[in-house]
Amino acid sequence: MIDISKEESRILVVDDEESLRLTFKTFLAREGYGPVTVASTFDEALDLIENNTYDLIVSDIVLEGASGIDLLRRAKELNHDCPVVMVTGYPNIKSASEAVRLGAFDYLAKPVKKEDLLRTARMALQQYSLLKVKETLEEEKERYRQNLETIFRSVQDIIITVDPDLEVVLMNDRAKQLAAKAIPELTVGANLQKIDSVFTEACQQDALIVLQSQEELPEHRIEFQMPDGGLAVLRISAAPLVPGTVNLHGVVFVARDVSRLESLEQRGRRQHFHRLIGSSQAMQTVYTLIENVGQVDTSVLITGESGTGKELVAEALHAESPRKDMPLIKVDCTAIPENLLESELFGHKKGSFTGADRNREGRILQADGGTLFLDEIGDISSTMQLRLLRFLQERTFYPVGHDMPLKVDVRVIAATNADLKQKVVEGGFREDLYYRLRVIDIVLPPLREREEDLPLLAKHFLEKFNKRLGKNIAGISDQALSALADYNWPGNVRELEHIMERACVLCNNTTITTDHLSYEFSETVHDPARRQSSADDTNGSGEPEPPLDSESEHDRIVRILVKCSGNKAKAARLLGIDRSTLYRKMRLYNIDPAVY
Repeated sequence: MIDISKEESRILVVDDEESLRLTFKTFLAREGYGPVTVASTFDEALDLIENNTYDLIVSDIVLEGASGIDLLRRAKELNHDCPVVMVTGYPNIKSASEAVRLGAFDYLAKPVKKEDLLRTARMALQQYSLLKVKETLEEEKERYRQNLETIFRSVQDIIITVDPDLEVVLMNDRAKQLAAKAIPELTVGANLQKIDSVFTEACQQDALIVLQSQEELPEHRIEFQMPDGGLAVLRISAAPLVPGTVNLHGVVFVARDVSRLESLEQRGRRQHFHRLIGSSQAMQTVYTLIENVGQVDTSVLITGESGTGKELVAEALHAESPRKDMPLIKVDCTAIPENLLESELFGHKKGSFTGADRNREGRILQADGGTLFLDEIGDISSTMQLRLLRFLQERTFYPVGHDMPLKVDVRVIAATNADLKQKVVEGGFREDLYYRLRVIDIVLPPLREREEDLPLLAKHFLEKFNKRLGKNIAGISDQALSALADYNWPGNVRELEHIMERACVLCNNTTITTDHLSYEFSETVHDPARRQSSADDTNGSGEPEPPLDSESEHDRIVRILVKCSGNKAKAARLLGIDRSTLYRKMRLYNIDPAVY
């Protein structure tokens, strides 16, 4: 929450009596308010309010050459919304009503007691602070709405929302293109029940189920005949607009033309995207999200476990943005001592603290026009959280030791491996900063959830270290690759890179074997007890393990995961399904992959 602290409050005192000006200024200064500026005439006060902004104005009604009422009127004409307190030695109903009509906060009669002045100042500043908070929240809400609308329009999937009566509320550009091409009756305000189309009939049936169950409906596919005679295959999913509540506000449909996607996939999924590597569906989703979000100039929060490649995502976002020709400045918030982080980010003036022997340009200023990447943002102190929040709100900042603000044009991308939402609940991270950073979030999957990418990553690192070490290693044995696939990868892609570097260093022939892997991998292959344990997991025959009597699918999945100590590859084999199917069912039953 924004708050006008005493020491940051800007107060103007206007009175033609010098003793009263100095008395008011002394009262306020001793209470901790500041800076307090004084003016003795109407013209002097008018010049100050025309060239400065204040959080509170205290003015005598009777001034030399004019009146405080005229000053109040002029302040309102200049759109100054700060509270104004009028002071007079001759109170009367006419002047009081005129002051109130013009929006004066309060009316004090002379002689003004110290307690009355301080109480009125405190109440006026508190009200003004609340007013500024409201304005800021409304501005943030409007920016957030505009960002969502931009993303909504730019997403390549077909998105349609309907209200509980099945009337269309919103359609993005892709939906409108489909409607113009094949379903002209499908427009905003139309009712799905009155449109004769295979697509709208499928949406209508899905909507009725979602409205009744209040749960997301798994995606399914429909054949859709296009006017040009072509057959399109649309993959449709439906979800409540406000999941988990009793009173739904409608349903959102997301559809994708998979006939085109499957054609693309037949030609091969992307294996590389900038410096990111992976052909799994999870990484394809990440690539698409980066492409869409990269073009939208808004804050992004990248989350994921250590070693998943958050910095590479930040680089890709920058490369996809209109700022790609400007600097990308990276800051590892955990690598810089807390007492130096403020100076590192905001810069400092020579002599501003011990050891500051020269002016220093901070990372924020270096990123002007480009992108600032703040890694491990969840570990910064509460003081730095506040300073960063103010910078994000105002796009201005004060270098250490400077009294003049600097304005920059910077896109901020943050990353963390911490659960920031939980930190907010526990009071360790500011809620307003969390939502300011998380306008858009990109969640990177851990390596254990994209095991199909492991051979591709291993090959990439093999080629990398072949060049670095001057070796000519041709490949990896099936047993070594199997051992890598059975590992849980707590360190994710970074750990795989280190393992592959070690293996390349140790390998003196053309093939990496289990002997070149570290102990936790090779023991699985060479330890008979472990091999027997692995055989026991598949009943010694490699056949799926049948369910127990009256065991639900949810309970069976949990039991097998526990039995396999969370190894998804082994669990999928025991269940007789693909790993991708296992992960889909885990999401369906809300089984947390991190727990098993």
